[in-house]
Amino acid sequence: MPTILFDSIVFGPVRSRRLGVSLGINLLPVDGKLCSFNCIYCECGLNEQVRPKGKLPARADVREALERKLSAMQAEGSAPDVITFAGNGEPTLHPEFAGIIDDTIAIRNRFFPRARIAVLSNATMIHREPVFQALNRVDDPILKLDSVLDSRIRQLDAPHSPSFTFAALLRRLIRFRGNLIIQTMFIKGTYLGESVDNTGEAEIAGWLEALRLIRPRQVMIYTIDRETPVKGLQKVSREELNLIAERAEGLGFDVQVSG
Repeated sequence: MPTILFDSIVFGPVRSRRLGVSLGINLLPVDGKLCSFNCIYCECGLNEQVRPKGKLPARADVREALERKLSAMQAEGSAPDVITFAGNGEPTLHPEFAGIIDDTIAIRNRFFPRARIAVLSNATMIHREPVFQALNRVDDPILKLDSVLDSRIRQLDAPHSPSFTFAALLRRLIRFRGNLIIQTMFIKGTYLGESVDNTGEAEIAGWLEALRLIRPRQVMIYTIDRETPVKGLQKVSREELNLIAERAEGLGFDVQVSG
């Protein structure tokens, strides 16, 4: 089973196909994955196969690690385009997420005030007010919306909470009032004997209607780029991604495509 896990709090910088030169921050244990989704395409692997034994990093440790790295980058004359919260699972699960965001903004302003701060999130914790407010303070809150069908969300994303539904998610995303980026993984194939395909007309039409209601300032659509932890999944072609993007652009959205 392929897995990509990050063994430090701060990692990179790496060249991101969506974000540019990205310095990563991992708020999860370094020896496994901790996530409120169990996505069948996740490059970190399935939750049950990479369970962590270690603890979450302390807020002070995150602050010190970021200060050291940015100080070194400043001395080298290299600058990140973005500081990205990603890593081994869902960053907003960290109980001190909001305070860590405040620390990161202050440190960024000291060393590289032009760098953006991004959070890659599956949006499962945005019902928590401190998380919602913290995401509104970063430059790029990038929130997942893989389908408008509960059955597809269960198949692709496998949320742990049985109360996680598209209807509830939509209400919470609308609350951002456009101050967010929507990220959608398009994928095909089979899993457990069932078809996997969120590119059908009904789902695309529903997804476009959801975008109309959410009004994100940008939409990121992409497909699998690495080997997935389950077999039978397939990339969506760049041509098909472009056709989906054109429909969203026709509604006035700025769309970034990563094939």
